[in-house]
Amino acid sequence: MIRLAIIGTNWITDKFIEAALQTNKYQLSAVYSRSIDKAQLFAKKYHISTIYTDLIRLAKNPQIDAIYIASPNSLHFAQAKLMLENGKDVICEKPLTSNLEQTKALIDIAIDRQQVIFEALKTYHLPNYQQVRNYLPKLGKIRKVLLNYCQYSSRYPSYLKGENPNTFNPLFSNGSIMDIGVYPLNFAIGLWGKPTTISATSSLLESGVDAHGSVVMTYDDFEVIIWHSKVSNSYIPSEIQGEDGSLIINHLSVCQQVSYQPRQAELQDISVNQNSNEMYYEANYFAELCLQRQIMHNGLSNSLTSSALLTTIRQQTGVVFPTCI
Repeated sequence: MIRLAIIGTNWITDKFIEAALQTNKYQLSAVYSRSIDKAQLFAKKYHISTIYTDLIRLAKNPQIDAIYIASPNSLHFAQAKLMLENGKDVICEKPLTSNLEQTKALIDIAIDRQQVIFEALKTYHLPNYQQVRNYLPKLGKIRKVLLNYCQYSSRYPSYLKGENPNTFNPLFSNGSIMDIGVYPLNFAIGLWGKPTTISATSSLLESGVDAHGSVVMTYDDFEVIIWHSKVSNSYIPSEIQGEDGSLIINHLSVCQQVSYQPRQAELQDISVNQNSNEMYYEANYFAELCLQRQIMHNGLSNSLTSSALLTTIRQQTGVVFPTCI
């Protein structure tokens, strides 16, 4: 049983804890928050008594095996580094860090200390993402790909009123590509790896982060187009087009539905049943990495590629995070 502590007390943490407990491989043992009131309220919900407002005290607790980090993006690097250096395995919400240098540093520390570092990119571990992978050969030669994730942020009205929510604040390494675009970006990385070339455009808010944007990645003789937005909704699916057929993916971050359209046959729904909590699969995978002490895993190379591309995209679009090393 993995003795788990959590950093962050928001809705995503609730969802991860639910998923982790479903696997029967975790015991929730401690809660950290900068606010004592939030920590106590969250701990009470899960009937645990160990709470922290001091990260160093949490890191030094020998009764904790692993840490789930769901804090603002700009805090990921320092918090994960502290936990790894104190003998804790770490599962950290996407994006793993704010830039490539930080990601490289975390992976080096994890390997040196023989601890697991794992980016919680749920899409990779979904059964329906595996269906996409399984059906790719049926499409023949890939020609065009559109990966689309545009979701109007619940915090955008606050931003428009002149407030400064974390989700639109460069101090927290946020914005559309880091929060939303990271899903289609990693969707492509998981299928085809690092692209030959990448070109990005975006519309920046006055705060300095991107409101929405597009990315074009080339792979030999086909291209992947990514649409991402935090200021508008999209209602069209993503699509992978090949000479012999296409795959249509609804809500690609969770692969809600996957359909296969042969060039000369009827549309087929190839979706398989998935747990209603899509984080179940990443929680289970991380548990296996920890229990088997599998320090080297495929997620490391994917995280490095993702971090490199996100860094390039921000450089091309002019998004600057002041807190980055």
